[in-house]
Amino acid sequence: MKKIGIIICGRYQNCGGGKCLRAMREHVGGFALYPKDEELQLVGYSYCGGCPGGNVEYVPQEMIKNGAEVIHLATGMVVGYPPCPRLSHFKEFIESYYEVPVVIGTHPIPMKYLIAHQKLSFWEKTDMFSIAEHLMKEDPAIMKAYD
Repeated sequence: MKKIGIIICGRYQNCGGGKCLRAMREHVGGFALYPKDEELQLVGYSYCGGCPGGNVEYVPQEMIKNGAEVIHLATGMVVGYPPCPRLSHFKEFIESYYEVPVVIGTHPIPMKYLIAHQKLSFWEKTDMFSIAEHLMKEDPAIMKAYD
């Protein structure tokens, strides 16, 4: 069993986590990295604290106390308008300070967001494809199902 913590974007702090939890059950998006037969257990779910991400300094510790072995930075940080400019910084900090792996993304990028973002200049400027490539290589039918 893999124990997981999820940190979402502050813009979506009231999000119920439906897409993230569904993706976790279905082993798609960021959770496709785990074997299909591996049970995934959510042990922490919080938001970054809003810009510039004050909770990122403290929330991982609570998740780790609850057994988190990996922390996912939610897909909302990738496809929000604009994408989180601190995404790579959060990953680096958590991995360095807490010595726990960080995965960018939870649910697959919804197809409608991918199409919209690919037309915008910031998508290329932020190099989002290299940061979250695995979220964009999902089966198009699955990505449409997350629209």
